[in-house]
Amino acid sequence: MAVIEISDLRKTYKGNTALDGVTLTVEPGEIFGIAGPNGAGKTTLVECASGLRRPDGGRLRVLGLDPHRERRELLERIGAQLQEAALPDAIKVGEALRMYASLYRRPAEWRSLMDEWGLSDRRNARFADLSGGWKQRLFIALALVGDPEVVFLDELTTGLDPDARRTTWGLIRAMRERGVTVVLVTHFMDEAEALCDRIAVVDHGRVVAEGAPGALIAEAGADSLENAYFTLTGRDLS
Repeated sequence: MAVIEISDLRKTYKGNTALDGVTLTVEPGEIFGIAGPNGAGKTTLVECASGLRRPDGGRLRVLGLDPHRERRELLERIGAQLQEAALPDAIKVGEALRMYASLYRRPAEWRSLMDEWGLSDRRNARFADLSGGWKQRLFIALALVGDPEVVFLDELTTGLDPDARRTTWGLIRAMRERGVTVVLVTHFMDEAEALCDRIAVVDHGRVVAEGAPGALIAEAGADSLENAYFTLTGRDLS
């Protein structure tokens, strides 16, 4: 049974179409990429799937639940790190994990998560004092504190230097090794190619291609996913 089932999903903002009949499925235990340029509709899709926005039409189920009508139950089973995620500057790493754990009926043991994700030495560090890479590491731990079955990660590596990006990629793979299904939103095609089992390429609110990275590259006769995207859509990533 698919973890996420989306059929003909539509969403419009003030006459501007963000999602235009999106259909896709996500299988258990995979890293599923939603890739495409900025403004393609990727974030809106994730916000609908996580219950933060109500779609205008179509069918959407996550873990068999309607994200709008059964949002409270769904939130106990998913985690998310969304694009504009932030914490108060003065909050400490340990305080943030403890606070997030208090929001769930059956949370993971937050001290163990802190150890697992290498945050113990920074337990008393203020959020404002963390580097970009350590902030992302904390956000991943926070996304896992509810012991979720599915985690949504939106543009997780934007703004990170190359070393921090590679470290974050390893953390994403480690999430999958825990048995968590990961939905990764990115506009970096090298990231999608490196991490994802399957990818939905989104452009102008539509899924224009879907499949394993190698299959999409072969279909386009390209040497990389970024070049395949250009071939499949006629657009670059700007």
